[in-house]
Amino acid sequence: MRQWFGALGALLLSGQAQAAAQDLPTSVSQGALVVAHAKPGARVLVDDRPVHVAPDGVYVFGVGRDEKGPVVVTVGDVRHNLAVVPRDWPIERVEGVPPGTVNPPPAVAARIEREQAAVVAARSRDDAREDFAHGFIWPVTGRISGRFGNQRIYNGDPKAPHSGMDIAVPEGTPVKAPADGVITFANPDLYLTGGTVLLDHGFGLSSNFLHLSRIDVKVGQRVHQGQIIGAAGKTGRATGPHLHWGFNWFGVRLDPLLLPGIEPNS
Repeated sequence: MRQWFGALGALLLSGQAQAAAQDLPTSVSQGALVVAHAKPGARVLVDDRPVHVAPDGVYVFGVGRDEKGPVVVTVGDVRHNLAVVPRDWPIERVEGVPPGTVNPPPAVAARIEREQAAVVAARSRDDAREDFAHGFIWPVTGRISGRFGNQRIYNGDPKAPHSGMDIAVPEGTPVKAPADGVITFANPDLYLTGGTVLLDHGFGLSSNFLHLSRIDVKVGQRVHQGQIIGAAGKTGRATGPHLHWGFNWFGVRLDPLLLPGIEPNS
């Protein structure tokens, strides 16, 4: 059994520990990672999508920010309908922003589309590795300056909700791997996110680190929890030095604050 199963005794679901890790909960929070346990060898589907089941029965899935539910989890021949607990997402309205900033010109938009497609492709990886097994640690420690799910509306134009968590730290602050994994993407100069690294933790789970001032890893490299993978910065479209830490289950964006082992650090 995983070390952090015994250490935590429960998952962080809906912001509180609601169910033992080997049990499938009856409700889940928007933005949460669910770690559950089935009979070894069981077939598990999440909304009709097959998922990896570890030799000891562990499987994982994520619940998106805007998921209404129910999430249907089929374990063997038994279907479970999980209610989704909604969260209150803050919305900030900003007026008077230069139009070219809100909607980039076609050439820039095409570049952004190409770069984002490469990131999406890296997130499609589905390894049977269980690098998430011992939980997660903070990649840096600092003030949380931007929370997952918050949304801004510029000049009346709604933009995509914030896809991760911003942590305000000085430029050059070492960034640590929050869990073991394999580097699947590393680029120092994306238009929106600047220095960008993706770290795959297995079973479709991945962390992304944006606006890095330095990248110390290469695609295909295996890293361990706590290993330095780069340095925080303000590259790309960033107004100040910070680390953006995002977390995904394939294409589903999740809240890093709801990961096993993560507690508010400021």
